[in-house]
Amino acid sequence: MIEAEDIAVDPKRARILEGAMKVFLAYGFSRTTMDDIARAADMSRPALYLLFKNKTDIFRAIALMLLGRSVEQAKSELEGGGTFAERMMRAVDAALISMIGAVHASPHGAELLDMKSSVADLVGCWRGGLVEHIARAIEGEAKDNGVDLAAKGLSARLLADMLLDGLEGMKTRISNPDEQRQAAAALIRVIDLVLRKG
Repeated sequence: MIEAEDIAVDPKRARILEGAMKVFLAYGFSRTTMDDIARAADMSRPALYLLFKNKTDIFRAIALMLLGRSVEQAKSELEGGGTFAERMMRAVDAALISMIGAVHASPHGAELLDMKSSVADLVGCWRGGLVEHIARAIEGEAKDNGVDLAAKGLSARLLADMLLDGLEGMKTRISNPDEQRQAAAALIRVIDLVLRKG
């Protein structure tokens, strides 16, 4: 699972990742060079190579940082105040819709999002972290409401997986972030209904 402590970076690495992210968003992955990244980080290319072997290495570090933040934001929102549906919606928005929307809005967002295969292992860990936190929130809500999920042939883990699967499918069909939020809210309402007695 990706957690914040896994992505702690020193100031030099942070500067490189911040600069590289701007360059990748502006020029795309394929057109970005290590020289571009070194300039954006205000350092020499040899100094950059001391920390990262290539731009794919840097891209993976950026992905790890963003995905780690996403899981932490989701966890924080799920543990915050409000109804189950409100907390879940804030978590989904922070962890998925807003994060992907920011990348997608850039001129080269589609290219960067298509590079999932180079970070597939990180995305798998990220999804596992989200499922864990979402399932914990679902389990807590079911317990608070006196709902026996097993009696309904369900589990918190299954509902968490179903939510993320639904959101993944929604992203391929709906590109507008506001429409994504509406569709996500509908999915969350269905889960919320399952978590109520009667």
